[in-house]
Amino acid sequence: MQPYQSLSFANKLAQINEHWSPRVIAEMNDYQFKVVKLLGDFIWHDHQDTDETFIVLEGQLRIDFRDGQVLVSQGEMYVVPKGIEHKPFAEQEVKLLLIEPKGVLNTGSEGGERTALNDLWV
Repeated sequence: MQPYQSLSFANKLAQINEHWSPRVIAEMNDYQFKVVKLLGDFIWHDHQDTDETFIVLEGQLRIDFRDGQVLVSQGEMYVVPKGIEHKPFAEQEVKLLLIEPKGVLNTGSEGGERTALNDLWV
């Protein structure tokens, strides 16, 4: 039997050197918990089949929508409903936790060079 052990967001994030490349730290049922560092602008995209949860651990994230935006600060979260086009932006480095179903691509159906590999654990 393995000993019970908590996960440290800070320790997991310290192992990530690149931006916009989510890493899985845990799974619950069909959902994955991913830590990621963001900096700069991302691409417009949506997720047709699932909501996406952003929990800011450090920094401030802006999520742009076609008709507005939301600021998400450290200790706050925001759930982007499925099918809503959005574009994350971080003026300074943001560290966050994403919660989404296993297999969801960070760029949705847009694809392209910003698409991160899936199911990479840290």
